[in-house]
Amino acid sequence: MVVSQKARTLREVRSSDYSLQTVKQEMRKNLIGRIEEGREHFPGIIGFEDTVVPHLENAILSGQDIIFLGERGQAKSRLIRALSNLLDDEIPAIGGCEINDNPFNPICKRCSDLLAGEGDDVEIEWLDRDRRYGEKLATPDITIADLIGEVDPIKVAEGRYLSDELTIHYGLIPRHNRGIFCINELPDLAERIQVGLLNIMEERDVQIRGYRIRLPLDVFVVASANPEDYTNRGRIITPLKDRYGAQIRTHYPRNTESEIAIMEQERTQFELDGTRAVSVPQYMKEIVAEITRLARRSPDINQRSGVSVRASIADYESMLANAMRRAIRLNEKEIVPRVSDLPYVLPALTGKIEFETVEEGREEQIVERLIQGAVLAVFNHYFSLGELEPVVAKFKAGYAAEVSDM
Repeated sequence: MVVSQKARTLREVRSSDYSLQTVKQEMRKNLIGRIEEGREHFPGIIGFEDTVVPHLENAILSGQDIIFLGERGQAKSRLIRALSNLLDDEIPAIGGCEINDNPFNPICKRCSDLLAGEGDDVEIEWLDRDRRYGEKLATPDITIADLIGEVDPIKVAEGRYLSDELTIHYGLIPRHNRGIFCINELPDLAERIQVGLLNIMEERDVQIRGYRIRLPLDVFVVASANPEDYTNRGRIITPLKDRYGAQIRTHYPRNTESEIAIMEQERTQFELDGTRAVSVPQYMKEIVAEITRLARRSPDINQRSGVSVRASIADYESMLANAMRRAIRLNEKEIVPRVSDLPYVLPALTGKIEFETVEEGREEQIVERLIQGAVLAVFNHYFSLGELEPVVAKFKAGYAAEVSDM
């Protein structure tokens, strides 16, 4: 909700039309408004319109915590970051508070004391939606101090007791109070850290060095995980698994059109690209997309780790780069990729996939077969062998065509 003239004190906020809402209420309200207006609320997300997005909308409308399950490169992080679009443009918070405390109902001791002393003259600051979103990649070495908090020895040295709430240096999750916090690769958290996360989500308390603080945080905690790790036999405690109301499965693009659209949207573009026109035949785009799609079905490639859409993007960039290099050398004004550019995607592709084999030199052979298979599949889509019989007959009769290496 936007207030026409920003209030600077709690008294001014009270006199405005601002109404207090939780994060889930706020997101639900804004989602309803966007659906009614027909506005896009997850920009840049391609191929999920009829699969992932409806489940995500239902989870937000029902106020459920969400975990996204999917292999790498399935837009999980982008989808989670797009959730911040459903937050209000700005919200008021008590000025200087580490945990963005609600001016109407503060939960930390510092803000409670401030409100008791200054009353409605308490200074207010406004938080935009970017400051209300945070994320952390889970690793085994993450500590309670990183996510939740720790006793600050400097504050203790200043004369405060260990049992004093003001001695606590808050971690990432409390610092995103009244916002969205994402934990990527949740099962990689150590079990004791998962227990601490469960306490925040379920019990609404924080336990630091045995000292328990009742801290009813208003945080929308979203997580992502690889499906193989997120099982009863995996590395996540059952109570935390049960806490997430919606388990949403992502997927790779299910058709070539979506894969190509993502390639075009995400490829790196430079300002100087306009000096030479870039003209990419549709069949070349289809070949690049088909290389990735074949890799996702290849027994020679580790399917548990997946083949990211980033593979298609990197291949597309490498193909365009080689076509541009040729155009510069030959002083051509137009950049047009050819089939002969495809072998130059090898460095990009081998860096994006994990091979099942460890045999020396075998990786290049596998990639070359993928490229050949993709060219053949796209060729067969456009032509049938019967149509080309006259051409084949000419070559069999001794006709030849000379082409350059460039």
